[in-house]
Amino acid sequence: MTREFVVLPDANAVAAATADRLLAAGQAAIDDHGTFYLVLTGGSTPQLVCPLLVVPPRVLQLDWTRVEFFFGDERAVPARHPDSNYNTARQTLLDYLPRVEPGQVHRMIGEAADLDAAARAYQALINRIVPRGESGLPAFDLVWLGMGPDGHTASLFPGTEALNETERLVVPNWVPQLDAWRLTLTFPILNAAREVNVVAAGEEKAWAVRAVQAGAEGLPPSGMVDAARTVWLVDQAAVAG
Repeated sequence: MTREFVVLPDANAVAAATADRLLAAGQAAIDDHGTFYLVLTGGSTPQLVCPLLVVPPRVLQLDWTRVEFFFGDERAVPARHPDSNYNTARQTLLDYLPRVEPGQVHRMIGEAADLDAAARAYQALINRIVPRGESGLPAFDLVWLGMGPDGHTASLFPGTEALNETERLVVPNWVPQLDAWRLTLTFPILNAAREVNVVAAGEEKAWAVRAVQAGAEGLPPSGMVDAARTVWLVDQAAVAG
């Protein structure tokens, strides 16, 4: 397992590097096995990155018809709700990519009345579509993650039950600090990925980045991601001090 840190001048440079790594991983996956199995992130990160992917030259650098899109987490809201990660991905990326068919986009059903059943259905979907890797679990080619100021990633928040999940790949997670339910991928499936990119910009995230760099005790959830290759893309503000 390797954890790499790429430090860039500012948030815009982080966004450009994130977009370029996604394209490179996608082309490598298509060359290797014909399909790019990609996990998209939620939060604020896509607002800077996705606009770079939908215009030339980058939008022309990948055959988007050969991408299977998944999600790292979802809020318990309908698909077109402003807080939906799927809705954000649709508005910033998916609706603008050439020739992407609805069947390529696999959203979590955040509005389900039974979130546990929705989580199990999403796990079954992953098991059916994504080829297994060396760990025996489905291996995404690239998992794109952000990080919140509290160190959470996906919907793996500090102190929540999902942090301790060792068997299931997708679970509902109650987040007391938000008074809300979320659906989230868990560490077993995140760590089975061929590559994970954790994107963090801003001085409010510096404490978490420093803790991960130091391998300190009590790592934030983002620091518990440990795939075959885990690359942190951070700006100068996020490594301050």
